[in-house]
Amino acid sequence: MTTVFRFFSSKSTTRLLIQRLGFGLITLIAMLTVFLILSIVIIIVIKGLSALSLEFIFGFPSNGMRSGGIFPAIIGTIMLTILTSIFCAPIGIGAGIYLSEYASDNLFTRLIRIAIINLAGIPSVVYGLFGLALFVVALRFGISILAGSLTLGIMTLPVIISTCEEALRSVPQSFRVVSYSLGATQWQTIRRIVLPQALSGIITGVVLGVERAAGETAPILFTAAVFYLPRIPLSPMDATMALPYHLYVVSTQIPGIPENIKYGTALVLLILVLGMNVIATWIRSRARSQRQW
Repeated sequence: MTTVFRFFSSKSTTRLLIQRLGFGLITLIAMLTVFLILSIVIIIVIKGLSALSLEFIFGFPSNGMRSGGIFPAIIGTIMLTILTSIFCAPIGIGAGIYLSEYASDNLFTRLIRIAIINLAGIPSVVYGLFGLALFVVALRFGISILAGSLTLGIMTLPVIISTCEEALRSVPQSFRVVSYSLGATQWQTIRRIVLPQALSGIITGVVLGVERAAGETAPILFTAAVFYLPRIPLSPMDATMALPYHLYVVSTQIPGIPENIKYGTALVLLILVLGMNVIATWIRSRARSQRQW
């Protein structure tokens, strides 16, 4: 009996030791990740803060990009982001609703989900070449904000569809059953019950997709961005400067440019993306506080 007790006691001690070792390893990895992210942010802030000024934010580039401001690139990035969200959010949310609420579990829907997963893993430069062939050349949109936004919209669709579907599936099935029992149709149930309860997750998906689009360089390199534009774009058919491409240009293509301009451009892009995240987090928190489960 004593031998059996010692055997089970030693196994329990081993499991506890392995569990503590696993938790410690996960904690170490998490702390390392946070440290690396904070290090990147701190370096960008320290080296780029000196470049921030009204002239830098609201001025136009001059002296071969070595001085002046980045206002056209900021406006171009905002326009690209807004148009991308307009194109991809309705389609992505609609596809997520179909896959979650209407589609049967058959070979067709399984193939759709596999395609969505594969599309999410395609490099962004491939989307750029696709946008160049379809929107710029075949549809004759030219190098324009419209072509770039459509390309970025296609690139962000897989993220939005997947997160939207998961958010809708997370709503308890009992909500749907009660709604049906009260005489509501399926669409009324989705629109009035399911969507409001899944709103926080849907917003998360849209923000993740749009944030990725805002920081991409390769797709707009082929479809929307130009090296220098001495004016603000006035329509979706105009070409534009954009912060990611401008950052690439000033970092690799222009010799002798001051370092603070490079990091200042990166800091403005970081602030823009984080600002979008903060607004989305506030909206998501309000939606989550109204959930009934």
